[in-house]
Amino acid sequence: MQKAVDVIIVGAGISGLAAAVELRNQGLSVLVLEARDRIGGRIFTHRDPQFEVPIELGAEFVHGQPTEILEFFRRVPSGLSAVGGDNWCSSDGVLSPCDFFDQIDQILKKMDDKQPDESFTDFLARCCPRSDTDPKLDEVKKKATAYVSGFNAADPDLVGVHWLVESMRAEERIHGERGFRPRNGYVELVDILLNELAAKRILVRTNTVVTAIIWKAGSVDLKVYTADGHERLAARRVIVTVPLAVLQAPPGENGAIQFSPPLPSEKLAALGKLEMGKAIRVVFRFRSRFWQHISPLRGKLSNMGFLFTEDDTFPTLWTRAPEDSAIITGWAPFRFAERLSGRNQFFVIEEGLATLARVLNFPRKSIDSEFVSAHFHDWQSDVFSRGAYSYGKVGSEGAQQALAAPVEHTLFLAGEATDISGKNGTVHGAIASGKRAAREIIDRLGKTFTAE
Repeated sequence: MQKAVDVIIVGAGISGLAAAVELRNQGLSVLVLEARDRIGGRIFTHRDPQFEVPIELGAEFVHGQPTEILEFFRRVPSGLSAVGGDNWCSSDGVLSPCDFFDQIDQILKKMDDKQPDESFTDFLARCCPRSDTDPKLDEVKKKATAYVSGFNAADPDLVGVHWLVESMRAEERIHGERGFRPRNGYVELVDILLNELAAKRILVRTNTVVTAIIWKAGSVDLKVYTADGHERLAARRVIVTVPLAVLQAPPGENGAIQFSPPLPSEKLAALGKLEMGKAIRVVFRFRSRFWQHISPLRGKLSNMGFLFTEDDTFPTLWTRAPEDSAIITGWAPFRFAERLSGRNQFFVIEEGLATLARVLNFPRKSIDSEFVSAHFHDWQSDVFSRGAYSYGKVGSEGAQQALAAPVEHTLFLAGEATDISGKNGTVHGAIASGKRAAREIIDRLGKTFTAE
């Protein structure tokens, strides 16, 4: 066993990288372990040398103006670009501008976290009970359900109203109605942190799978395996930043981590109150922006941003408007993702192209002639993610705080699921959680260590 470092960080996603920089800035020795052969976690940018636009297989959007992200992108010339474009809807093959967002907002504003918690489905049944005799209201309820499910990758029968209200408040605080993209891809944020880690001589070991964490107050022993076999690593503290569903995975399953002694009962209870959202996304690259020439809307779709549909495979699609690039992303949340997860790439791509033909009312052979390539990553089948991002179930108030609380000032948890300010499911929430865990360690240790 190697000499113990001050802190081992499990997971080289954005939360783990942010924690590592924070700790090293205070002189602590840090080792970062990553199970995959790449760094970034659920930030996963694909670069095609023949194509200048980044392909995002994971996180893509910056919601609002979170300082956790803006502080990094101010350092690079490329920076962020505003998400733009018009919202269109497709119903029975007919395309029209969307006009339902104000109605959805009116429904969402009726959610009240001062009332007993309930699922979004139950809330809709209670708040709008006469929709069976009001077809228009019934349609708005369906769209509100699709919005909540799509944005949060959540099961509307499980997601709690109290959690939704807190998330909406957190977005309002940072002007979340505005959307941005990293112009050169989210990987640029990863690169910024990696450069800082390299400058501070922090080692990040990839292809290193943590199978067990054996801990007691002030001491941690990790069992890992690599291509060279099993190994033991020691530290004074550990920050575990793996996704929620990995923490929830039964011991013995591939990718799961066994804690010895087990996590305290309050943390296990918190894990039971949170859920991992499901989503499948596929990114299509075409020869041209063919949709702007579709008749009889010729020219009207040239600034199409989002396309909301009633399709049973990819109910939401978007372009990179206002950028002039021939890319369309298909988004399949919740039950739509369940249908696609575990299927091979050919099946998912075929389903996506068929969806485009249906919702755009455009010949499939014409779409095929425009098609260049497609990329996707099945996050549900990825044993080191097991889903998209977290959300709170009914009765989940306090669960993030319980999950984030240090254990014996030795075992610390970070990652977007542990954010305590309503920013779950976001990159800035993940960064904030990593910095929070690092500061807790620094405050506990009470002094700056001399870098080795």
